Amino acid sequence: MTEELEFTRDDEASRYEARLAGRRIGLATFYQRGDVVVLPHTETEPAYGGRGYAGRLVRYALDDIRAQGKQVDPACPFVAHFIDRNPEYADLLA
Repeated sequence: MTEELEFTRDDEASRYEARLAGRRIGLATFYQRGDVVVLPHTETEPAYGGRGYAGRLVRYALDDIRAQGKQVDPACPFVAHFIDRNPEYADLLA
């Protein structure tokens, strides 16, 4: 049985989270600067690395930022690289 990866935005903790079977396995921190959401850090638990989970989490975060009508500052190198590889998100760059 394949477990479903779940994504959430935790405004109190200022982070997006990826959870597998209820356990947080990844996160992307954020803070807001006006209408720009800064994403300074992304991490995945080492045991879950290399499975594409971080990329799926970043995609969730960027889709959420777009839905809010905001732009993004990809301060995290992983996020910046993700946007470079996925030009459909280039319009979000502040």
